[in-house]
Amino acid sequence: MRYLPSITAIQCFEAAARHLSFTRAADELSLTQSAVSKQVAQLESFLHRKLFRRVRRSLCLTPEGTIYISEVRKILVQLEMSSQYIMSYNNHLDVLKIATLPTFGTRWLAPRLTGFLDRYPNISLNCCEKVDTFDLDKEGIDIAFFYGHGSWPGLECHRLFDEEVVPACAPTLLNGQGMESPMDLTRYRLMHLSTRPRAWHDWFASQSLTTEHSYQGNLFETFHMLIRATIAGTGIALLPRFLIEYELAQGELVIPWCHSLNSANGYYLAYPERMGEVNKVRLLVDYLL
Repeated sequence: MRYLPSITAIQCFEAAARHLSFTRAADELSLTQSAVSKQVAQLESFLHRKLFRRVRRSLCLTPEGTIYISEVRKILVQLEMSSQYIMSYNNHLDVLKIATLPTFGTRWLAPRLTGFLDRYPNISLNCCEKVDTFDLDKEGIDIAFFYGHGSWPGLECHRLFDEEVVPACAPTLLNGQGMESPMDLTRYRLMHLSTRPRAWHDWFASQSLTTEHSYQGNLFETFHMLIRATIAGTGIALLPRFLIEYELAQGELVIPWCHSLNSANGYYLAYPERMGEVNKVRLLVDYLL
């Protein structure tokens, strides 16, 4: 037996919690005030918890109600998204679910998808961004794009390309001053990608240098944020050259010291081994490779 309240009661509770009024909730839902009140009362009885209390003729949530409304809203949003998806579903389209690193997806992958979709109009893409590690099978991902060593259990991985990292900053940051040594960069704020705390340390070490500034500075979760902050003149960042080719060409960014670091890691296209012969997966893999 499933322990589920009615969706009508949930909707009445959510509307009443949002408006803090049974009357306004009733108007929104095209119900009577007494019907909304009755649905909420039935929900409270079902949960064995009071969700609202009246204070000087005003309605407010109880502590239990505050906790419950947070969970209920997540459920209603997911239900709405699922309904919209099935309403727009086309059984003549084969949906390919893709997960990608945010900046990689924006700057490298997205521009390459138009040609693929033009060639295969019966395939529809569902793209999402991922920063943290995740399980492809559990999340129903067909193809994912990673940065790393390229060896993950249960996945077939294809190396797309290596990564060359260079220091970059806004030209205005330097104010016309030249650099005589890599250590001159430490006069400025060094900015970091939060998932690569060793980046500056490794860059200096590759030139037989060490500095206490290697791990100091501001952290950004994505390269997109880091690039925008760098363009704004916030500081100097180590950035993959392929992600900032446009900004370098336009003069929005410059390389203050011409020493690059080639990572042992690379960018990979990966998919579950069992999906290797699935047609929609095979088509995108072959196209990109």
